[in-house]
Amino acid sequence: MATATRTLTRALRTSARPSTRSAFAAAPRVAFRQGGRRFYSSESPKSSSSAWIWGVGAAVIGAGGFFVWQQDASASAEPKAFAPKFEDYQAVYNEIAGRLEEKEDYDDGSYGPVLVRLAWHASGTFDKETGTGGSNGATMRFNPEAGHGANAGLKAARDFLEPVKEKFPWITYSDLWILAGVCAIQEMLGPAIPYRPGRSDRDVTACTPDGRLPDAAQGQDHLRNIFYRMGFNDQQIVALAGAHALGRCHKDRSGFDGPWTFSPTVLTNDFYNLLLNEKWQWKKWGGPKQYEDSKTKSLMMLPADMALVQDKKFKQWVEKYAADNDLFFKDFSAVIVKLFELGVPFAEGSENQRWVFKTTA
Repeated sequence: MATATRTLTRALRTSARPSTRSAFAAAPRVAFRQGGRRFYSSESPKSSSSAWIWGVGAAVIGAGGFFVWQQDASASAEPKAFAPKFEDYQAVYNEIAGRLEEKEDYDDGSYGPVLVRLAWHASGTFDKETGTGGSNGATMRFNPEAGHGANAGLKAARDFLEPVKEKFPWITYSDLWILAGVCAIQEMLGPAIPYRPGRSDRDVTACTPDGRLPDAAQGQDHLRNIFYRMGFNDQQIVALAGAHALGRCHKDRSGFDGPWTFSPTVLTNDFYNLLLNEKWQWKKWGGPKQYEDSKTKSLMMLPADMALVQDKKFKQWVEKYAADNDLFFKDFSAVIVKLFELGVPFAEGSENQRWVFKTTA
């Protein structure tokens, strides 16, 4: 059912004009999924649905490198060498894609959003001045980084990927986490995301300090401080924020609660359209300050989200992406590749070795 839905959605999206693609993208899911918390539509549902998370198995040498691992624990076993090719990474992609919707009761029926968040948070710790952090290392496997407040709930994503790591022991956790994020974006009908392998895993000494990821309760100055530290500009900050079309916040994780859009497992420019066109009000509840849409009270925005329309330089990009889904996809693909490659010492000349995986939908 899920595969059929995505196929129909992709066909409609391909034929739709840029101005209407957002509405067409989510429509088929309404017909297939109208139960419980899973309401998929580009328009308001008739009844309410439920930190800006803005947001020795292998050794690798260079991009698409040379791996050595021990499959047999006996002393007489010979280490086996393996140089993975595109087809091997495509097999990992397919394995992840095939499991995204295996648990209907997880969030909105897909692990896709939490895998994007894992890849995002593994990468967003980069500091361009010190060269520390970034997607090279997968240091969120260890405390204290695993216990940082911004990473609450990401154990679900790491645990989800453990069977994949066991099946493909040659891939590093660092490459696996990013590949999972790429897979999730593409399988949730997002743009093609070029992927370059070559990350290595590091130990606990490489864990980054807390506070490097964005704080959802803050405004534009905080966002610029966080993202400028990584090397992003205002346009790129707004483009990355479009990932909030996916997933939801959880009271037992960030403290905030609810989805940003009515189609939390389909990537469109709906986040920008809703941010601009809905009327938002402070939510009256016992949790941290967040906004809710005044019409259905089923959607939410965070203070850091609202900063994108309160700041003139940010808002101009919100308006552009709200009006043009193709432009959003183009810019989002470029900036997410940049994010996912932060802090990685790729082999010289490997810029031309990025791959685009075939989707399973």
